[in-house]
Amino acid sequence: MLAYPVNLEPAEEGGFVVTFPDVPEAITQGEDEADALVWALDALETILDVYMDKKLRIPYPSPADGRPVVVLPVVAAGKVILHNTLLETGKKKADLARMLNLAPTLVDRLLSLRHKSRIEQIETALAAFGKKLVVDVM
Repeated sequence: MLAYPVNLEPAEEGGFVVTFPDVPEAITQGEDEADALVWALDALETILDVYMDKKLRIPYPSPADGRPVVVLPVVAAGKVILHNTLLETGKKKADLARMLNLAPTLVDRLLSLRHKSRIEQIETALAAFGKKLVVDVM
């Protein structure tokens, strides 16, 4: 699970501004803390998708140290890990398509936070790199 710590700051006009120390481009706000955290997940997923499109390594979350966290859904977390694994190994989407015997469009969807994927597909892709996806409960 990827749980990104956030900073919640009161906004001058009311409500709260949310920033992510690990992903500085993700900024949002909400009318109260709960609303701000809902919008925070949307902001985080949007920026992480931009990182993926630009083929940039996605930073993993730092320790929360008592701060509130935004937890990525399991499928999104798996996609982030798969994306970073591709970058770390120097592989491209076409390489992954060949490794998994999948059409390139299916690999594109597997590596996009905008598209739904089954967790089993992500597990299979990570297994091709010798990795195993482990889910935890908080």
